[in-house]
Amino acid sequence: MKKILSLVLIALLAITSVFATGTTETTATAPAAGAAEGGKIYDGVEITMWSMWNAAEPQGQAIIDAAAQFEEETGCHVNIEFRGRDIKTIINTSLQGGEDIDIFEEAYDRIYLQYAPYCYDMTEMAEAAGYADFSYPLFNKMTTDATGGKLVSVAEQPNVGGIFYDKAKFEAAGITETPETWDEFLAVCQQLVDAGFQPLALDSTYADFTFGYHLNRYVDEDSTRALSLNGGWSQNPGVIAAAEDIIDFVNRGYLAEGAPDEYPAGQNKIGFENVAMVVCADYVTSEVNNNTGAGIEWGVFNYPTVPVEDGGNGATGSYAGANSLAITSYTENPQAAFDFVMMLVSGDVDQKRADSVPQIPADPRNNCISLDGAVETLMSADSVLSWTMGLNANTDLTAMIKEVVIQLYEGRFATGEAFAAALDALY
Repeated sequence: MKKILSLVLIALLAITSVFATGTTETTATAPAAGAAEGGKIYDGVEITMWSMWNAAEPQGQAIIDAAAQFEEETGCHVNIEFRGRDIKTIINTSLQGGEDIDIFEEAYDRIYLQYAPYCYDMTEMAEAAGYADFSYPLFNKMTTDATGGKLVSVAEQPNVGGIFYDKAKFEAAGITETPETWDEFLAVCQQLVDAGFQPLALDSTYADFTFGYHLNRYVDEDSTRALSLNGGWSQNPGVIAAAEDIIDFVNRGYLAEGAPDEYPAGQNKIGFENVAMVVCADYVTSEVNNNTGAGIEWGVFNYPTVPVEDGGNGATGSYAGANSLAITSYTENPQAAFDFVMMLVSGDVDQKRADSVPQIPADPRNNCISLDGAVETLMSADSVLSWTMGLNANTDLTAMIKEVVIQLYEGRFATGEAFAAALDALY
């Protein structure tokens, strides 16, 4: 069966693949050698995908629809198991145990940093499909640089990070310009409070991401990664200064009442209540609108800098990442899995997914309706901040570091030194 499928696949390279290019134009060819008359390329093949979404979410429904289309066109049945956001807590053990998984979804950096040994190298298949022509060079470079040249993940849902805000609430508070520095951001928060709004929502899920952004304005990502791995937080003045800022922020009353909340209760307050902003990636806009039906018109600005004269490092970096797709190294049907992956990240399927959420398309040739300039930004970027900006480098301590950060936003530390000492106590 595998030999027959290989011959079929070689023949298919003579056409313009709908899964690789997203087009429906093909060059007529003779039936592939060995294919059964009237059969389809993957008749009898079944693959299993673990999704990080839920079936009821727009992203989940889009995958269900794509799987039905893929089976209709190729004969391959895709068994989808919706594991939700907690997939990150079970996927590593599942991969080590060789569980029945052909494709899985996870954050881009976790795939190439943690799961690469269990992932199929898609380099040759990607080259045959011309994937470089309909993908973001930034993400491809990130995974190949980290794995010695192997393409172990494909960007599925690119996203950019920053502070997302409700334009109507900013207008009601008389805010006409978005802040660029931390002092300007504090002034905006006070202006929102004076107008009757709570400035910033926060879910515990994103506490480490939010603090990682702020810490980056004092400590570069490589140094934060080293601290995460080795400790020494108390010896770094930038850690203490960043924590002092957050303590001051909480004491001023700029965090939404009840924060940090359990996801997604905090971010939903922007739709349900009088909260104005949230630090996240761009998918938060569709999540809040879908969850609350608020129809918010969103704006976004980069996380504020802390100028050198104010004790910071002047950094202006921005997070960019992606939910991504990977194929297991032990799959028995790598080409079928890859073809389904290509369907999800290109052409009409990708455009429908991008429009329905909405989100930045995985295929840069498609239209982006979620954020003006997002595609152009990703296409031109050569380096960006990773998720949590290095805080999660130590996989053994990730959960405990995050808990200390949550306590920081809960107001449990009186000083930055106390916060840093609590981190060092984990080692």
